[in-house]
Amino acid sequence: MRIFGVLSSPDAAARFLVTAFFAVAFLQSGLDKVVDRQGNLDWLVGHFKNSPLAAHVPLLLTIITFVELAAGALCALAVVVTDFTRTGWSLGALGLLLSGVALLALFVGQRMAKDYAGAAVLAAYFVVALVGLALF
Repeated sequence: MRIFGVLSSPDAAARFLVTAFFAVAFLQSGLDKVVDRQGNLDWLVGHFKNSPLAAHVPLLLTIITFVELAAGALCALAVVVTDFTRTGWSLGALGLLLSGVALLALFVGQRMAKDYAGAAVLAAYFVVALVGLALF
């Protein structure tokens, strides 16, 4: 049974948990950006109004939405179909890699908007992604 693969070792359990964490985080975030695009856009336009990104917010929202949904989908698919006893490049590892790319993009945006508290929160997520990726 698949559950025994997840429980076969602490490393396998950690790979599963980190992958599941980012499946939830990025599917929720990406879907929220789709369902409430205008609300997100309104907030982001205000957030970035004094940054060099101000003119590009609609395009950047679209890009980050796709990246988050792809990262979340890869992680979710990995949670459903992956045997976490194996290491190397797998759906979970690719999902975590894309999660790291999304977090890096969000981090750059927060720094450019001079939202240092928001950037600090993203740094913690980024560390979790790196640890998870290293476990693969």
